[in-house]
Amino acid sequence: MSGLAILIPVALLMGLGGLAFFFWAMRNGQFEDLDGAAQRVLLDEDRDGDEEGDQS
Repeated sequence: MSGLAILIPVALLMGLGGLAFFFWAMRNGQFEDLDGAAQRVLLDEDRDGDEEGDQS
């Protein structure tokens, strides 16, 4: 029983902390462009010779 007296407040604090970080991320625009990162991965842009295999 004494274990629950410790674990329940800890779980509530962790949940509230996660909720606070979620709202912080929403306010700072972290979820604005969800498709942009996925599209940037697919772009095949030539680099200016800074790849390892391009040293000839």
